[in-house]
Amino acid sequence: MTLATTDSFVPVPGGNIFVRQWRGPRAAGVPLVLLHDSLGSVELWRDFPALLAEASNRPVIAYDRLGFGQSTQRTDPPSCQFIDEEAERFFPAVRDALGLERFALFGHSVGGAMAIRMAASVRTQCEAVITESAQCFVEARTLEGIRTAQASFEDPAQRQKLAKWHGDRTQWVLDAWIKVWLAPEFANWSLDPWFPRVACPVLAIHGDRDEYGSEEFPRRIAGRVSGPSAMILLPDCGHVPHRERRDEVLRLMTSFLAPATASAR
Repeated sequence: MTLATTDSFVPVPGGNIFVRQWRGPRAAGVPLVLLHDSLGSVELWRDFPALLAEASNRPVIAYDRLGFGQSTQRTDPPSCQFIDEEAERFFPAVRDALGLERFALFGHSVGGAMAIRMAASVRTQCEAVITESAQCFVEARTLEGIRTAQASFEDPAQRQKLAKWHGDRTQWVLDAWIKVWLAPEFANWSLDPWFPRVACPVLAIHGDRDEYGSEEFPRRIAGRVSGPSAMILLPDCGHVPHRERRDEVLRLMTSFLAPATASAR
């Protein structure tokens, strides 16, 4: 399949956000928006969005959050309200600029938390949510994993690998992850107040060896949203199922999204 790929920048409060879109010639259904993890970017999705667009026959959109990847660099201190801010401030600007009246969401790690939070805000505009390795409260395993990663980034070689994707933004990106999650004022963060407002179908995918969160995360997500939901625990899989178990994740996602795609034709 030949995919059309387009890059653009859209204005948001505080700068411009980089957006990439993939669309096949037979694309149908509402676009699927990808939300990256705490150290992620459009480029770090690698070939997954293109494969997803081919497999699902849907338009696929990914964007760099403000301060990440190719989006405008940020100098303001990372905020402990960053998940709410993404849902209420930045994503609406992206959505309006792209003319997205309806959409589905796929979020990896904290991007999954953002997907739930966004769906709770927009309600009927969100057709479906798929979370992958998503956090939904502050768990001891998550903090332990972050502290381990923090120590690894003291190695200049590790920091340089991250700088490949974020350039001069690298220190801010690290602080936005490590300092916020380890901050005492973030300790009581939870998605619990938002779950009842999510009425669209939700699929929660998680690896049983995820170093940043236990299976309690997908269990709580699937168990507390108000719409139809399912939880998939992948055996012998860590924090990045879309790389570790790519074909299986593509199959799970396309099967979950297929009824809505078919109804759009």
